[in-house]
Amino acid sequence: MISLILFLTLDVLALTSIAYAEDYVIDIPFGAYNPELNTPAEVWYDPPVINIKVGDTITWLNDDKEGHTVTSGQSAGRFGWMSEKQGGFGKPDGIFDSGRFMPNDSWTHTFENTGTFSYFCTFHPWMIGIVNVEQTIPDYPHDAAGNKIEMFPVIQYTPDKLIEFDITWEPNVIKTFEKTKFIYQTYDALTNSNLDKMKYEMIITQNGKELFRDLGLTQIGGDYRNFIFETSGPIEIKFQNIVSGGISGIESTARESVDNPIFRTVVFTAMVYDNPEKTSTTEIVVQPARRMDIYYEFLVAAILVPALMLVGLIAYMKYRKSDKDFLPDKKSNPV
Repeated sequence: MISLILFLTLDVLALTSIAYAEDYVIDIPFGAYNPELNTPAEVWYDPPVINIKVGDTITWLNDDKEGHTVTSGQSAGRFGWMSEKQGGFGKPDGIFDSGRFMPNDSWTHTFENTGTFSYFCTFHPWMIGIVNVEQTIPDYPHDAAGNKIEMFPVIQYTPDKLIEFDITWEPNVIKTFEKTKFIYQTYDALTNSNLDKMKYEMIITQNGKELFRDLGLTQIGGDYRNFIFETSGPIEIKFQNIVSGGISGIESTARESVDNPIFRTVVFTAMVYDNPEKTSTTEIVVQPARRMDIYYEFLVAAILVPALMLVGLIAYMKYRKSDKDFLPDKKSNPV
């Protein structure tokens, strides 16, 4: 399961990269080789800081008179390179490294992961640049495989083809630290009648980890749950054990008893993206008020048991009183 989700994640990243990828150029100007302040080069890499998206490509052009590298990691700075104690010529981190490329040559790299990447030249460690890579967020919803959702609600059918399960989520593009509302309804697949009082179990998983599990009972107007995701990646929304949960005025073959309710299951998928505007939230997730008939059996017992005890107590009191009425009067005899 985890390997499948990983495959879907890579597949989605590939699709979004193809659709949105752009090319950028960073120039290494003449004079970058010189650590002095009065050089023709105003910056070592031009631009020194660049913001791109996942899947974008950067080409570095060497317009200087010496060879340079584009090496990710921590530079020693303008003065630190003269002292081994301060890092020497810098510390590469192994994420990317162009190797030395000479004047009028270039080197190209495509960024597949989000993050902030500092880089430097291993021959001239005062040369420093930064690449900020953000995730590409499409303006349309799609499933975990990258397939665009053309219209809501998304519809699935139980394996026995008796129940149609419809779901919509708002907002349609899911982001971290932002409340998402999942709204769903059940229908008779044969008559298209909206089914109420259908019990279900809802489970949300992400990257192989269960995040949410809850029981519910559908109503004519549907049901919903709220959730806030803290991590980006593909998600699975599963509804299982979809069976009749009580007497209803809407008749349906879907209300008949099921030998294996675990097979009354539907699964939906979606993608959660990193929120560029939020890195945390203090919002409290509030779920809808639970309907009393979810606990129908419990409530029947809770009401019936005290009632039976009360009836028993009254009967006992009457029985004791009737026994006293039939007891013979005791008379005292003189001694």
